[in-house]
Amino acid sequence: MKSKEAKEPKGDLLLTPKQVARQLGVTRTTLESWRLRGGGPKFVRVSKRCIRYRRQDLQVWIEERIRTSTSDPGGSAA
Repeated sequence: MKSKEAKEPKGDLLLTPKQVARQLGVTRTTLESWRLRGGGPKFVRVSKRCIRYRRQDLQVWIEERIRTSTSDPGGSAA
């Protein structure tokens, strides 16, 4: 039996809010709040009631939040 992941194409795959919430360990309500206030990953509004996330945008958003310690403010401190 093949895994679901093996059937999905890589690249610009659009993910549902449920998939993104599960990957990030947050609720869909949290994602909705981030969309309203800003600060969350970029998203695609497919239609008025259909929101999706590009895998590459999610990865960039995660990479931007990597820190080396709790006192690391982020950004470029070179």
